[in-house]
Amino acid sequence: MLQGFSAVRNSVRHARQFRQRICTRGLTNKHCETSVRNGVGILKFDTPDSKVNVLNEEFSKDVRDGFLDLAENPQASSIVLVSGKPECFIAGADIKMLSACQTREEIMNLASEGQKMMQQLEDSKKPVVAAIAGSCMGGGLEVALACHYRIALESKKTSLSLPEVMLGLLPGSGGTQRLPALIGVTKALPMMLTGAGKNAKQAKKLGLVDQVVKSLGPGLSDPKTLSRDYLEDVAVGVAKQLAEGTLPKPKRQLKGMEGKIHNLSTKTDFVRNYVCGQAEKEVMKKTHGLYPAPIKIIDSVKAGLATPGKAGYERECQNFGDLGVSDESAALMNVFFGKQACEKNNYGAPIRPTQNVAVLGSGLMGAGIATVSLDKFPKVLLKDVSDTMLSKGEDQVRGVFSKKVKRKKMTQFECDRLMSSLHSEIDYSNFGDVDMVIEAVFEDINLKHKIIKEVEAATPDHCIFASNTSALPITDLAKASKRPENFIGMHYFSPVDKMPLLEIITTEATSHDTVAAAVDVGLRQKKTVIVVKDGPGFYTTRVIGALMAEAFACITEGTGPADLDKYFVKFGWPVGGATLVDEVGIDVAYKVTKYFKEVFGDRLSSADPRMIEELVESGSLGRKSNKGIFLYSGSHKGSTRPVNPEAEKILNRYRTPGQVAPSCEDVQWRTYMRSVNEAALCLQEEIIANPVDGNIGLIFGIGHCPQRGGPFQFLDTYGAQNFVDKMRDYEQKLGFRFEPAQIVVDYANSGKKFMV
Repeated sequence: MLQGFSAVRNSVRHARQFRQRICTRGLTNKHCETSVRNGVGILKFDTPDSKVNVLNEEFSKDVRDGFLDLAENPQASSIVLVSGKPECFIAGADIKMLSACQTREEIMNLASEGQKMMQQLEDSKKPVVAAIAGSCMGGGLEVALACHYRIALESKKTSLSLPEVMLGLLPGSGGTQRLPALIGVTKALPMMLTGAGKNAKQAKKLGLVDQVVKSLGPGLSDPKTLSRDYLEDVAVGVAKQLAEGTLPKPKRQLKGMEGKIHNLSTKTDFVRNYVCGQAEKEVMKKTHGLYPAPIKIIDSVKAGLATPGKAGYERECQNFGDLGVSDESAALMNVFFGKQACEKNNYGAPIRPTQNVAVLGSGLMGAGIATVSLDKFPKVLLKDVSDTMLSKGEDQVRGVFSKKVKRKKMTQFECDRLMSSLHSEIDYSNFGDVDMVIEAVFEDINLKHKIIKEVEAATPDHCIFASNTSALPITDLAKASKRPENFIGMHYFSPVDKMPLLEIITTEATSHDTVAAAVDVGLRQKKTVIVVKDGPGFYTTRVIGALMAEAFACITEGTGPADLDKYFVKFGWPVGGATLVDEVGIDVAYKVTKYFKEVFGDRLSSADPRMIEELVESGSLGRKSNKGIFLYSGSHKGSTRPVNPEAEKILNRYRTPGQVAPSCEDVQWRTYMRSVNEAALCLQEEIIANPVDGNIGLIFGIGHCPQRGGPFQFLDTYGAQNFVDKMRDYEQKLGFRFEPAQIVVDYANSGKKFMV
C-alpha cells in the first residue's frame, strides 16, 4: 500500500516538474489556444462562458486553425488534443446549427465539412493524441476516432458515445466508418443504434481507447483540475514517445471471433448481409419501423464494409442529409430543446434553498422520492406509521442502490454511505428544521388533510408542504393548510428513480418563491420539470384519462386486450393500452374515471364505469395485485402474457352486441387523437403554460409517441386543419367526445403554428 502511495506521489511530482519545462505559446482564438511543450504541440479547446464544448461553425474553424498552426510548426513533432474543461472533451455538434438548416443539401454540407476536418486529423504526418476527460459525445467522439491514439481519464463524468440516433440522426463526420473499423462491426452497431455511453474502462476493453489514466485526489487545487492537468501531462509524454518511436503505434488489428466476423463482413456479401440483416431485424422488432435513423446507420455501415473508403463516407453523408430533413428528426430535436428548457429554473433561485427534506409515506412512491433525494440534500427523513412499514421502504431504497452496485454504477461503500444518511422516523420529533415535506400517502383527501395539520404543527413557518397526488385538486388539499402560500403539488411518476418527469402543480395562493423552491428541488433530484396550474387531473393525468377512456371504448366495441396492446406499440407507445391501464392500476383508473365523470361528464367517460368497478371488485387491480386485464404471475412477459380470464368475462359482458371491432388504424388514431385534443384543451384552459411544456410532460411522463415530438409538434407536422377534419369525421360517427378543441380550430383557420 505504501509502495502504491509512493508511486502516485512520484508520478504527480514528475508531472509537476514536466509541466514546468519550457512551454512556448502559439495561436490563441476564442475557442482554443496552442502551445508547444517539450517538442509536443498542445491544442487546448475551451469555449468561454459555457460548461461544454460543442462543434459549431465557429468552434470548428478555431480548432481547425489551431491544428494547422501546430501541424505547420517545426517545433512540434506531435500533437495533443485536450479540453480545458475538466468534465467535457467535446459534447457533440451544436443541435441549433443542425436545426437551422433548411435543405438536405445544407445538412449534407455540414456532414461533408465534418468529414474533411476529421480526415485532416487522420492524415496528419505528426502523431495526434486525444486526451479525453468528461463527456466525449457524437462529433466529439468522431474527433477522437480520427486521432492516432486515445487516452481517457477514469472518472464518473467520462463517457464516450455516439448518441445521434436519439435525435433521429447518424454520426455524420465519419463515425459510421471509423468506429466499426476500430472495434469491429458487431460491437460498433450496438453503440450507434442505442447511443449508449461507455466509461473509460469499458472503452479500453472495447478497444475504443488505448490507455486509461486514473483520477487524482485533492491537492493544491481541486481534484477535477488536478486530474485534467495530469491527463494532459500523460498525453504529452505519450505523444513525445510516439514521435520519437520509443512507443510503437498501436496495431489496429481486430482479434478473435470479432476480428473474423469483421474481416468476413468486408470480404463476403453473405456474412455482411447476415450481420447487417440481423441488426436490422432487431431494430424493426423494437421500433416497428417508426424511426428511420437506425436503418440508415446500418445502411451506412454496410456500405463502408462493402467498399471501405470513399463510398462509405459518401453514403454516410447522403443518409445524414436524408435524416436531417425527416419529420422524425425535427420532432426529436424539438424534444431535445424542450428537455433543456425544462431543466432550468425559470422562477429563479429560491430565497431559502431547501436543505432538509422529509418524505411522508414509505410505500412505492415515498421510498422512490427518498431514493432520488439522498445525496442531493444534507438531511433526508422518511416517515411512516410503523417500523415495519419503514423497513419495507428502506429495503426498496437499498434495492435500487444494490442494483447499481451490481452493475458497477456505484461502489458498495457509496451504497452504505447513502443508506446510513437516510433518517427513518415514526413521529414528527425531528421535523423542527425541515424545509420541505413531500407527502406520498394514500389518495384519501381526509387522510391528507389530517397529515397537513400534523406537519404544520411540527415544522417551521417557512416549511413548504408538497403533495404527491396524481389527481386530487391541490386547491382542495390546501384548504387544510394555515400556510396556503407554502402549499404546492409535486406529482412524481412511478418508478420514481427511473421516470424523469416531475409535474409541479400550483394554486392561486401558491407563492412565487414556493414554486421556485419546488422546481429547484426537482432539478436537484435530476428531474425534468414542468409547472402546471391546478385543475382536475392537472395535465398528465387528464390526458391519460382521455386516452384510457377511448381505449376502454375500443374494448367495448370488440377490440381484444392483446390486440389493443399490439396496436398501441405499433403506433409508437412504449406499452400497450391494456398494459398501461394495469400499470396505472385499475382501482386508480376507477377513481379517476368517477371523478372525471363528475367534472367533465361523459366526454372523459367513454365506457360504462360499472365495467371498471366490477374489475376492481373482482380483485383485478393491475400489476400490483398480479392480475388486472392481464395475469402477471408465472414466467410470461410482454406480448406472451395471458389475458386474465376473470377480467375477460367482465369485459365481454359490456361488449356492444353485434358491433364490428374497430380496425387497427382506427384504434390507433382514435386513442391518439383523443390524447392530443385533451392536451390542446389544457393549453386552451391555461393548465399548461406553453406547447413545449405540453410536449415534454407527455413524452417524459407517459411516453407519448416520442417520434412524433409530442402533441403540439404533431399538430404542426400533421396540420391543424387535417386534425380538425379527422376529429370532425370521428365526431359524426362516434359523438361529441371528438369535438376538436377550439384552439386547434383557431390555429387551423389562421394557419398559425404551435411550435414557433
